Amino acid sequence: MYTEKLWQYLNNKANKEDAEPMKKYMRDQFEFFGIRSPILKQSMKDFLKEYGLPAKEQLPSIIEEAWSRPEREMQYATFTIVEKLKKQMTKEDIEWIEYTIINKSWWDTVDHIAKHIAGIYLMKFPDEIEPVTKRWVQSKNIWLMRSAILFQLGYKDKTDKELLAQIIKDTKYDQDFFIRKGIGWALREYAYTDADWVWEFVHKEELSPLSYKEAIKNIKKTKQPH
Repeated sequence: MYTEKLWQYLNNKANKEDAEPMKKYMRDQFEFFGIRSPILKQSMKDFLKEYGLPAKEQLPSIIEEAWSRPEREMQYATFTIVEKLKKQMTKEDIEWIEYTIINKSWWDTVDHIAKHIAGIYLMKFPDEIEPVTKRWVQSKNIWLMRSAILFQLGYKDKTDKELLAQIIKDTKYDQDFFIRKGIGWALREYAYTDADWVWEFVHKEELSPLSYKEAIKNIKKTKQPH
């Protein structure tokens, strides 16, 4: 099995000295091989050179198997595989995308998925944006909600600011730290593209202090609109 080969390959790179601090950084929620990011990146290049990419139709089962493994690097490793296969995405892929968001959820995987996987998927299938984001916001699952807030990170001038505004309005009263931080992050990122709009929005909407503080960071560093 492809996933078993991947596990064995990464297990051979394990570093117990690094595993413990990596585990503590993630609040002891996950086990780690102890493979730091630069080494994991190179390891995946070497693995793919040796074993090649799996067939696209294998991806859902590979992801599910990788998510069943306790070592966090197994989840990280699938991101490299998805990146290589992203041009072959189909509408049905939203099923495994949602699976990765709601299982073994924490900011380290969810934020990557929101921007680099869900964001690419929804840009490729724009007719899915409304039903998917609406479902995520209404789910009351904080990680799906955060993904709805963050999926346009990197869209820049392609950002649907009306949609962003509506999603924020629908989630801004949630008390969760990751929702409020996510709102601020999404606005802070969009401020690079349209600082005037963000400045006006944060002073028109009743945002939490955390969301507001995060949102205007870039505006303070550049030039606040008058």
